[in-house]
Amino acid sequence: MDDLDLKKLETRVDELIKAVERLQQENKTLRDSQTHLITERTDLIEKTEMARTKVEAMIKRLKALENE
Repeated sequence: MDDLDLKKLETRVDELIKAVERLQQENKTLRDSQTHLITERTDLIEKTEMARTKVEAMIKRLKALENE
């Protein structure tokens, strides 16, 4: 292996290292985003359930008023 081949190999290894570092950062960003979205989804589900419970209670009260 001559100096030119060794230099090409070294350059390629450096490029691969940079690609791995970039992908690791991208992966971390995506995982953080996923965690945030899961938390947001959970909050929205809880709020939806609370709203559903309140609406159902209002409907029951209205039906009770109708029957009086």
